[in-house]
Amino acid sequence: MKDFFVFVFFLLVLGASSAFAEGVELDEAELACLKCHDKAGLKMKTEKGETLPLSISTQAFRESMHNKTSCEDCHDNLDSKEHGKEPSHVASKREFSLEMSKSCTSCHKENVKLYVDTVHAALIRDGSDKAPTCSDCHNSHTVKSVKIVTPLEQIPCARCHEDIFKAYSKDVHGLERVAKGKTGPQCSDCHSAHSIQAASLGDAIKNNCVKCHKDVAVSHEDWLPNAALHFDVISCPVCHAPDAQRRVNLRMIDSVDKKQLIEQKGVPKFERLAQSADQQKAGMSEQELKTFLKEFNLENTGNKAILNGRLEVRSGVQAHQLAEKSRAIKDCRVCHTAGATPFQSIVLTIAGQDGRPLRHSVEKEVLSSITAGGSLHGFYAIGSTRIKLLDYLLLIVVSGVLLVIVGHMTARRMFRSRREKLKEQRHSDFMQSQFDAESQSENETKGK
Repeated sequence: MKDFFVFVFFLLVLGASSAFAEGVELDEAELACLKCHDKAGLKMKTEKGETLPLSISTQAFRESMHNKTSCEDCHDNLDSKEHGKEPSHVASKREFSLEMSKSCTSCHKENVKLYVDTVHAALIRDGSDKAPTCSDCHNSHTVKSVKIVTPLEQIPCARCHEDIFKAYSKDVHGLERVAKGKTGPQCSDCHSAHSIQAASLGDAIKNNCVKCHKDVAVSHEDWLPNAALHFDVISCPVCHAPDAQRRVNLRMIDSVDKKQLIEQKGVPKFERLAQSADQQKAGMSEQELKTFLKEFNLENTGNKAILNGRLEVRSGVQAHQLAEKSRAIKDCRVCHTAGATPFQSIVLTIAGQDGRPLRHSVEKEVLSSITAGGSLHGFYAIGSTRIKLLDYLLLIVVSGVLLVIVGHMTARRMFRSRREKLKEQRHSDFMQSQFDAESQSENETKGK
């Protein structure tokens, strides 16, 4: 029965693919444009001297998702009567791409609205010539439906994130996509193509893991003590990328709403204050971190900034080296041991104006600092990080208990002899009172 359903599913996918392959009949206006543009090798030179391809396959356009979109819907700045008679002037391929992306807003309003707040859009606003525009990921003349499985080698993220994509293609997710197609997650399944944020900020990635791995909370509780707490302070790759290097990320958060702080616009202060506090340029000490936070909060117009510790892997490449479940780390001693490797590297982090994290190194002794204790928001690993303040409090409690016990025992010994004398005196007094009572009774009897 299972094989039957698989066969039916295969036929449906094949039918859908065939339907897309057939395409639609194009209007005369589009065919007129393609009469010139469907020529191999058609191209032009930009003012920057770059080669801009102008060739468009009629068949590929017929099979694309834009096959019902007219040429003028996107190229509304062209005069169909004059176009082609005079050479077009394009400053550069990048400028052309940025200009053409504006036309996407006409139909894709929701996705464009999401994109505006992404790290990619922020980079473009800052003048980056590498951050992707719409056409860098979607070829406007050959774009396919998202229902069609994109082959691994055609996923556009690889063009910029080559090292990360190479790691992904060999990890458990990439191998599953090669073997099973759509069931294996691709980049946009975790990073949300049109609302992408820096992965190291917030909990979006962890939340996306849970969307597929729905039973993780229950399954981890079967063997992992305080599973919910581990999920709060440890990123998934820490355990599921066993060969990765780990570190503690001290994220600067708002003391009230607990959200990640973002570097202010206009006069950035994180790097300025961090560089000023770190006098030896070798990572902030516990006193320097305290000074930094004090200065930061003095200049801060909002709520107080505090630190939220999280254990994570050290790079995006390592985060995409996820292994099969059987290789996941389950040995508590990896972290809960004195001098554990994950706690030897510490960074302080705030979100930059473009959405990417800004970091500054911190000395590992900060995790055992009394002065930093008030700023580190609930980060303590039994057996590895030793917050001195907690140790001193424990020492006071233990000492107090011992003093009570010793004092009680000493007092008992000191007053034991006195208690015995009092006991003997009470007994003697009691016996005397009994004797006196009996004597009085006898005298009264004789008198009668």
